[in-house]
Amino acid sequence: QMAAKINEAHDHIAKAEKYLRTSFMKWKPDYDSAASEYSKAAVAFKNAKMLEEAKEAYLQEAEAHTNNKTYPFNTCVSLQDMQRIPEAIQYIERASMMYVENGTPDTAALALDRAGKLIESQDLAKAVDLYQKAASVFENEDRLRQAVEMLGKSSRLLVRQHKLDEAAVSIQKEKNMYKEIENYPTCFKKTSAQVLVHLHRNDFVAADKCVRESYSLPGFSGSEDCIALEQLLQGYDEQDEDQVHRVCNSPLFKYMDNDYAKLSVSLRVPGGGKKKKAPAADAAEGGAGAGEADEDEYAGGLC
Repeated sequence: QMAAKINEAHDHIAKAEKYLRTSFMKWKPDYDSAASEYSKAAVAFKNAKMLEEAKEAYLQEAEAHTNNKTYPFNTCVSLQDMQRIPEAIQYIERASMMYVENGTPDTAALALDRAGKLIESQDLAKAVDLYQKAASVFENEDRLRQAVEMLGKSSRLLVRQHKLDEAAVSIQKEKNMYKEIENYPTCFKKTSAQVLVHLHRNDFVAADKCVRESYSLPGFSGSEDCIALEQLLQGYDEQDEDQVHRVCNSPLFKYMDNDYAKLSVSLRVPGGGKKKKAPAADAAEGGAGAGEADEDEYAGGLC
């Protein structure tokens, strides 16, 4: 039975190759029929437990689909199942370029987004690249809401990789887009993310500048984001670890997207600043002990 499955697979490969051949009477390869035969061959190889051959057949199917200017979606899913994600991504990228050329950029951007999700667990840098490409496609179509969503994904992954310089640039782009579509409350949240990134870069001046610039946004002045950020900057500047700790552990920061929340709880003041203790706490031994326990709990950060 195993031999029969292998023979069946080879038969399908032979048929596929025949469909791809051209002749005096047949000028153009029949990519659609070839893709179908490669798909059947892949399934037969899979059933015969010949996984490498099955992967190759799926790759040939994807190639035929791409040449036929059709999106090899099911093939890419099969490649994903067989742990050939980089190859699947390659075909999705090629297909997305084809979609842009054929005047269906939305489909291209959605394909790139899907590719980003597929590769995220294996290669964060590649996922960032794909999300940024998707953002560019949406932006070129003036689909700013979709573009900024893709940028948001790339910003978070840059933070996760500790590529904070790139993350700062990416978040600024997000903020500009949210400003353009007049979603000001989200601009405030992006300012908080920027400040955390800049402080982790040890760039107080850049963090302060982000907050100053945000005063031009309607509703920022006096908002809870504004008050918290001013307190955070003041505490950081004065090396008041108590104040920084209090602000960074407030719900406003604690319930940000996970990658930013981690930056928040791991933020330390420069020079390993000491917590300011009230005079009563200085005198009371118990108070000092509690302070030390609190220090230990957050020593080294939570990321």
